[in-house]
Amino acid sequence: MKRFLFYPAALWVLLLSTLSSAERESVTFCAYNIKNYLGMERSLKGTRTPDVPKPEKEIAAVLKFITDIKPDALGVSEIGQEKDLLDLQRRLKEAGLDLPNFEYSHGGDASRRLGLLTRLPIIARNSQRDLKYQIGDLTFPVQRGFLDATLRLRPGLDVRFVGVHLKSKRAIPEADESLMRRNEARLLRAHLDKLIDANPEEKIVIYGDFNEHRNEAAIADIIGEPKPPGGLFELHLRDSRKETWTHYWQLADVYSRLDYVFFTRTLSKYMDRPGSHIYDTPDYYDGSDHRALVAKIRLTQK
Repeated sequence: MKRFLFYPAALWVLLLSTLSSAERESVTFCAYNIKNYLGMERSLKGTRTPDVPKPEKEIAAVLKFITDIKPDALGVSEIGQEKDLLDLQRRLKEAGLDLPNFEYSHGGDASRRLGLLTRLPIIARNSQRDLKYQIGDLTFPVQRGFLDATLRLRPGLDVRFVGVHLKSKRAIPEADESLMRRNEARLLRAHLDKLIDANPEEKIVIYGDFNEHRNEAAIADIIGEPKPPGGLFELHLRDSRKETWTHYWQLADVYSRLDYVFFTRTLSKYMDRPGSHIYDTPDYYDGSDHRALVAKIRLTQK
């Protein structure tokens, strides 16, 4: 179902007039892998039980962190069905954070999908749900597709948000998982090239769980050639201790940076680098094995 909402300039003036001076100067975007916000097989009273939702304790922690961040737009990965995204939206509203507009997207993965919740109007949608690639004789779908929605931050400033959740690092017998991610990365780059070729001034934020370390070829493929108009910039995010890790794998006791925010040259003067960060709380693991990324986008150029 497509939902196109258009707000007249007068309504935007009224909306902005209700915000504080600091809030009017920028928009807060949060990218967050909320870890299996879906029905799946879980241990329930010592028994493996199918289609059990995310535990309420974990949901409460996710809600606490998101409402503390107070994003104007929230991009999530590892959401389940559309009803799960609507459940998150409802719970956030009950907790005092109303994000009434949403985009929901998916790929070949029947369980884990992508969602975007926002108070800002969504003026265009172009999510990619049916992308495929080939390895040898086998054809694979992009596991979660690419979410693509354009938000109106203010009249005259539209920003495209492209959500990503590349193939996990979990090994499968059919193909090499790193090669699968690289193919997905190349299809993402092809999608971005198409957008930028059509409009070199397009303002794009690319965000999510890329399941790759910064030095891997898949990340280089996505960033592209370091020249305009197609090359991407990375929003370098750190926590309060200047650390950059975003994911903790408890079984191996390994901290990694797998989540990123990139943006096009056209957004360089709008990005508030000092105001952007990795959400830092000691109890982050109560909600997810990932930490949330917080990106601030100014409403005027620096």
